[in-house]
Amino acid sequence: MKSPKKDVIIESLIADFHKFFTETPEERLLLGITEDVGSLSSISEEGHQESIKEGKQLLYRLRNFSPTELSFDQKLDLELAVLALEQQIFNESYTINGRPIYKVMPDAGDLGDGILRLLINDPRPSHERYDDITGRLKDIPRYLNEILKGVDLPVQRWADIDIESVKELPELFKTVSKKAEDENYHGLTKLNRVIEKAGAALKDYVIQLTKMKTTPHFAIGAEQAKELVRLRGIDLSFDQMQGMAKDFLQDTSLQLEDLRQKLVSRYSLSKETTVDKLHAFLNDRYAVPLEKTLDAYGEERKKVVDFISYHDLFPIPQNQEMLIIKTPQFLENLIPAGAMDSPPPFTKGTKKSVIYLTLNKDLVDEHTRLKIPMMIIHEGIPGHHLQFSSAFENPSTARKHWGEAAMDLAEGWTTMLEDYMLDVGYMDDLKDEARFCAKLELRRFGARVAIDLYFMTGEKDYLNVGVDANISSSNPFINAGNLLRKVTGFTSHRTRSELNWYSQTPGYPLSYLVGNKLVWKLKEDFAAAQKGKLSGLDLDRKFHETYLQAGCMPLKYLRRVFEHQGYISKK
Repeated sequence: MKSPKKDVIIESLIADFHKFFTETPEERLLLGITEDVGSLSSISEEGHQESIKEGKQLLYRLRNFSPTELSFDQKLDLELAVLALEQQIFNESYTINGRPIYKVMPDAGDLGDGILRLLINDPRPSHERYDDITGRLKDIPRYLNEILKGVDLPVQRWADIDIESVKELPELFKTVSKKAEDENYHGLTKLNRVIEKAGAALKDYVIQLTKMKTTPHFAIGAEQAKELVRLRGIDLSFDQMQGMAKDFLQDTSLQLEDLRQKLVSRYSLSKETTVDKLHAFLNDRYAVPLEKTLDAYGEERKKVVDFISYHDLFPIPQNQEMLIIKTPQFLENLIPAGAMDSPPPFTKGTKKSVIYLTLNKDLVDEHTRLKIPMMIIHEGIPGHHLQFSSAFENPSTARKHWGEAAMDLAEGWTTMLEDYMLDVGYMDDLKDEARFCAKLELRRFGARVAIDLYFMTGEKDYLNVGVDANISSSNPFINAGNLLRKVTGFTSHRTRSELNWYSQTPGYPLSYLVGNKLVWKLKEDFAAAQKGKLSGLDLDRKFHETYLQAGCMPLKYLRRVFEHQGYISKK
């Protein structure tokens, strides 16, 4: 029998863990906790050091609590809480050029994220949301001064990204004012006054940031990179991941060649038509006019859900909603084609995601009749939106806090689905065409592993993944861009956006391929263990149900859930 005292202690520890991760307005807003979010956090050196100190104290308590009489779920949650704390402390402590991240990465452009969330993904009455937006806007001059005081040697690329984003924020503020006016917000005069002051402060911020001495160097070094990846829950060595990328690129090239031959014959094209020319042909043949793209996404969303419901492939929660919108301009330099803002994990009631689509004349080839379905599958249902809205129904507090951190779980799921949905008959009339475009797009995953490892360590050898690309430059962005374009054929605009976020989110880009391989391995092991018990769609349904409802955690921990439930054998 479990000790009631130990239950009380573990519940108290998890409550303190939750409190630690909800101390700032930004953290609460991101998590869907809307109490006291009408201001911006202080970002002083003293505040960073105090946060690290508190985190270490809580980590000590968690590590020294004996879990011998806890249930499986309690033990797992305790381990996840420990790892999350270790990750948070590391993120606030690791250095670039001998400086912590907040001294080299100006991030005023992120100010728009919270305002946008309050505007479009907060279920509270409008006057409460606009009151909080007003409070945050009022804080902007003070917040910008704190950034400028803290940043002492920014990375040049990151300063450029921030300046580009900051220059677009006034357009967001205008949108806020217009919507507030349309909704008869009582504090419109005050809102417009703080918008004017915020705009002036942003202009001054750009001037001051532009004057700063910068550095081109942003690698964190091999040792810190290994620790960062470990804290993401990934146990593979860098050499293993590089080999995985190389094998993936080779295998995908062979698959593309088979599809190329089939499609060249189908469309009576010259036998010498290259992969790139075939891709251009399909983009043109199945183009969607830019002005009709959003409507096309809405129609495709319904088709996908209808197909899933008819075949009963995935459990879909009732209280979920997706909003599909054009990417705001201040985010375009970090969203290459599309992305999803997941539902806040602690939001009560409907779990609402926002899917952003970057729509401009340079990216029309990213949104064709062949690619729109794959984008919906990846970002919406059955992809990220379904995974997060399902996972956040799990009662575990610790697992909710892993929502934005367990990216091997999230990206492994979505990239597996891009093949799976075609395998079970979606888009049967254009299956080969869709798979060709998807495989071409998926090649970026191999490049992402190589570039992620290179960007983190500064070691150019990680770019050697069997691709004949020029990597002789001393500029890492030029080398990485040459590899990415060689592998994918991306436009310069998309390449730049891809590399922007690779550089600022170390360890995330590699999670796509690593997660994909780990998910397929988990499903293979599941199928082998269930042989003679489950097969076909019944096997798939049970796998999907277990995966979606377990909550958020790195994949190596999800394996334990499958083992505990008797679905796979323990290693």
